Amino acid sequence: MPFLSFFLITVLTVVHPLHISVTEISLDEKENELEIMIRVFTDDLEQAIRSERKNPDLNLWSPGKTTTDKLAWEYLQPKFKLTSGGEVLNLKYLGHEKDEDVTVFYIQVQPMQKFEAISVTNSIITELYDDQSNLINVTLGETTKSLRLMRSNPSGKLTFE
Repeated sequence: MPFLSFFLITVLTVVHPLHISVTEISLDEKENELEIMIRVFTDDLEQAIRSERKNPDLNLWSPGKTTTDKLAWEYLQPKFKLTSGGEVLNLKYLGHEKDEDVTVFYIQVQPMQKFEAISVTNSIITELYDDQSNLINVTLGETTKSLRLMRSNPSGKLTFE
């Protein structure tokens, strides 16, 4: 499944009229942490932050007073949430990297034990595009389950037994 997501995002980078993000969430049981990667088209992200901040001239990638990480995390944090065992998980933003037309964000939850269910909310870019799809892949051990979240259904739950 992670290869499929990588392939999908690579293909979509070439044909960008689709509005999509791909989030990979996996439990590292040895480190007791949840590792999260969010891939989003850079131009869509920048447009969403410009719109939210009402600053059409904002350049997310030029150095300045406010850093890319600060602006990106301020945008992502209220739009991306995880819940497990009835508890909202504390997300730790680790940073980002640009990969051609895509920006990859790295987030971590620590400590994190094996879970039976996880709820995901992801409304990234949905305020900007009606057709924005946020694909979520959650891997627990050898099992990967997926969700497709959109403006009309920004949250979903995956159960592992």
